[in-house]
Amino acid sequence: MPDNERQIEENPQKYFSKKYLVISIGLSIATMAFLIYLTYTPGVLKHLKPKRLPGIVLAVIVSFLRLWFSAAKIRYLSEKVLGWMASFRVMLSWDFTSSITPSTIGGAPMATYAMTKEGFNFGQSTAIILYSVLLDQLWFAVAVPILLVSGLFFEVVPNNTGMVGHASMALLYIGLLSYAGLMAYGVLKNPNAIKKVVNFVFKLPFLKKWKDNVADEVDNLVEYSHELRKKPTSFLLKAFFLSTMSWLCRIALPTIVVLSLLPADVILSVLRSLAMNLAFLIMPTPGGSGGVEGLFAIFQGPLIDRKAFIGLAVFAWRVISYYITVGLGMMATTWYINRSVVELKSDDNDSQELDASDTSSSKSVE
Repeated sequence: MPDNERQIEENPQKYFSKKYLVISIGLSIATMAFLIYLTYTPGVLKHLKPKRLPGIVLAVIVSFLRLWFSAAKIRYLSEKVLGWMASFRVMLSWDFTSSITPSTIGGAPMATYAMTKEGFNFGQSTAIILYSVLLDQLWFAVAVPILLVSGLFFEVVPNNTGMVGHASMALLYIGLLSYAGLMAYGVLKNPNAIKKVVNFVFKLPFLKKWKDNVADEVDNLVEYSHELRKKPTSFLLKAFFLSTMSWLCRIALPTIVVLSLLPADVILSVLRSLAMNLAFLIMPTPGGSGGVEGLFAIFQGPLIDRKAFIGLAVFAWRVISYYITVGLGMMATTWYINRSVVELKSDDNDSQELDASDTSSSKSVE
């Protein structure tokens, strides 16, 4: 086993942090409590319409549909080598790590690690995850023009955000389009560019000792990227469809939750949901906690007639979109960690038995 893989096996927990988990959940609970404190008024629950409450059940169904489409995308990119259970484990681990780490870290490293535990080599795993990330970036590249055009007719970015809010969204749009272009070029057009970047990074003094091991894996990545490029257009389109459906489910959730409480402008709610989901990508806190609840209140709050329902809407949406994912993802991630521990002990036992056998053989020769 190469040294870098050995280190990963010995410390698989490095892909997520208990500290980040505590911070993420703590910030989320604190922000929701603050919003409920600011907006809740006694007796507001009597204004809930029973005929709307099934919308909460629909939101839960849509949340699980999002997971299904995401798992289906991973399975499809693996050319169905991954089974359904394995695909769900990889996806849940990815979601879980994304939910408890800053956006700059994300869940891709954990997803790559999970793929290796499912039998793929590091290069194949990285290529599949990169391709999956690329599909998300392509979806963002489609979403940005939709928001720009819609902004001419709808107040997509609430005016109460002021110039700072509008300028931030404009910079976000530019950043997403630029990153999508670079990803498309690196994965679809010139995988060798990725190799050059990785090799350059691993020339740095504190990374140099892993250069040889990484070089071999990057060659695998480039090779598999070339294989993906040979796929017919229909392969890309179907994978993009699965990615799009996953994102549409994610975007529909806030609107469904709002409508399950009170009537609202559906089109504007969906457009604002799309905008705020893009804004979630740059939240610096673990899982965006604290920030995403605030953005929900800013974007969806003005559409809720009874302000006392804003905190309740944030709570219902966050439980469905975040806490369920964290619970299921923690089980999937723990499964991989436990498997790594078992495999590591098995390797150590085999090594000890081999050493004992060699010692015994040498004594018999003497």
